[in-house]
Amino acid sequence: MQNVQLEAISVINSVLQQGRNLTQVLSESLRINGDFSPQQRGALQDLCYGTLRFNGQLAFVVNQLVARPPKEILLTYLLQVAIYQLEYTKAGSHVIVDQAVRASKRINPNAGGLVNGVLRNFQRNRDALLVAASKDEVAHYSYPQWWINAVRRQYAKRANAVLEAGNQHPPMTLRVNIHKTTRANYLALLQEQGIGASPIGPDALMLEIPVGVDRLPHFNEGWVSVQDSGAQFAARLLDVKKGMRVLDACAAPGGKSAHLLESADIHLVAMDKDEHRLQRVEENLTRLGLKAELVCGDAENPQTWWDGKLFHRILADVPCSASGVVRRHPDIKWLRRSVDIAGFAKQQSNILEALWALLAVDGKMLYATCSIFEQENQQVIERFLLKHAEAIQLPLTELPQGQLLPDDQHDGFFYALLHKIPN
Repeated sequence: MQNVQLEAISVINSVLQQGRNLTQVLSESLRINGDFSPQQRGALQDLCYGTLRFNGQLAFVVNQLVARPPKEILLTYLLQVAIYQLEYTKAGSHVIVDQAVRASKRINPNAGGLVNGVLRNFQRNRDALLVAASKDEVAHYSYPQWWINAVRRQYAKRANAVLEAGNQHPPMTLRVNIHKTTRANYLALLQEQGIGASPIGPDALMLEIPVGVDRLPHFNEGWVSVQDSGAQFAARLLDVKKGMRVLDACAAPGGKSAHLLESADIHLVAMDKDEHRLQRVEENLTRLGLKAELVCGDAENPQTWWDGKLFHRILADVPCSASGVVRRHPDIKWLRRSVDIAGFAKQQSNILEALWALLAVDGKMLYATCSIFEQENQQVIERFLLKHAEAIQLPLTELPQGQLLPDDQHDGFFYALLHKIPN
């Protein structure tokens, strides 16, 4: 576990000090440490995600316990990781402390006494420290103060539930490929494998306990995909029909593209500006036995890739703060700044304007984000509607306000369906 602790603090340092993406850094770390056992790989992921998820609380506790921060920032992160283990994992406290002391000496040969003393002090004064942390908003919620304030302004009485949901472990939800099997049949297959699941939404199954995709029956044959039930709203709301020409803008990694193709026999153009990510779309479609026209291009500049043929439907799954999926990506909380939201909103408006010209009259565009901030959601739509008399926002019977808030069944998403009428 000592090597795992050291690798975890290296990953956390890359995220918090260099602003790098947790998923990418962790993937690189696991590739470099290819000799890690499955248990070590799982432990590394848990330490990284857990420590970042509760970074506000852990940083507060360390600050209370250390009179002067260590010169080596890695020692601070080591203390946070070890306190996370003591508080949130089932590992033995003696083992955790011993391993942290050993790991500290790899950073600074003289740091063992400091680390041992801080962790023992936490164990002795745990209750008082956690009570103090509960009285500090950043420590209590484990979000930056600006984020807490924004959620509170927008959601008032629901703010606590929204913030707490973002710190829970996310559910694992499957989308059954109706071209391969039925939901009932696949549920029976899961039960045969001893995997507990229950139906959710029209096509989805939510697992009682997440499992690796290698345990899912016929996963490689394309019978099922992993996709949050909130994300599965997109294909239903866009209402594609046989023969339609459809654009999925910002399509990677391809979950929504695949769902659209499973929903109807359409000609789908899956576009993304990242060629590497576009390869993931192709891989996902190949596994499912589906085909689409893949285009590498920028949604803000269609003139560089569009062939001039209008679309009957467009899914504008725009870049956003990802504030609705922070439980899957806890680094987002600490990397985002309040000024970033306005930047996203401007980019979203640019994409909406650019793609609108590609939509045929009587066509529909579904604007989608995985954000909970109205500045990126309905406010973007309202500004767009003021400029376009030929655009109307259609009501969503399943989502009257368009906003899905994260809970125990799905992540946070926003949807707005626009209809292009004759001008």
